[in-house]
Amino acid sequence: MTDTLPVATHRLLRYTSIAMLLHWLMALMIFAALAMGWYMVDLRISPDKLRLYSWHKWLGVTIFALAAMRLCWRLWHPAPPLPSMAVWQRNAARLTHLTMYVLFFAIPVSGWLFSSAKGIQTVYLGLLPLPDLVTPNEALAALLKLVHLYAGYGLAALIVLHIGAAVYHELTDQQSLIRRMLPSRWWA
Repeated sequence: MTDTLPVATHRLLRYTSIAMLLHWLMALMIFAALAMGWYMVDLRISPDKLRLYSWHKWLGVTIFALAAMRLCWRLWHPAPPLPSMAVWQRNAARLTHLTMYVLFFAIPVSGWLFSSAKGIQTVYLGLLPLPDLVTPNEALAALLKLVHLYAGYGLAALIVLHIGAAVYHELTDQQSLIRRMLPSRWWA
């Protein structure tokens, strides 16, 4: 089966309700985690900063779990076919999605590794202590901090590209890429 369909047929093909729910939950949490990360990093040490770090870690663990659920769902429920578009656009969309999935896992894991290397245990929701993945090591912590930071910047850039491409196709090609990720009652 081809991975492109005419625009008229494409309008009827939407993601499943579960895929939509996971997409939008992750989107909200990723926006919150990115904003919180950029805000808290320059704060002076205080109880507020430590609280924000805890919340940031909790979001990261939750995003990791939702990404795992989303990947499993996607493996059993493939995405609807893309509408007709240039080969380079289809390849760019696939590469962007693949890279975003890699970062959905790499960013939380690098943050967890960073905390472990700093000797600070991650305690999910203040209740569930997660095991340290490495022993404390300042040099490793410095490297993992950079990996976490630049992976976050990379994800932010891909999100801008993802949103921009969806809006572009919606407005110029009228291919309704945004609508296929929204419940039909919102746009019927």
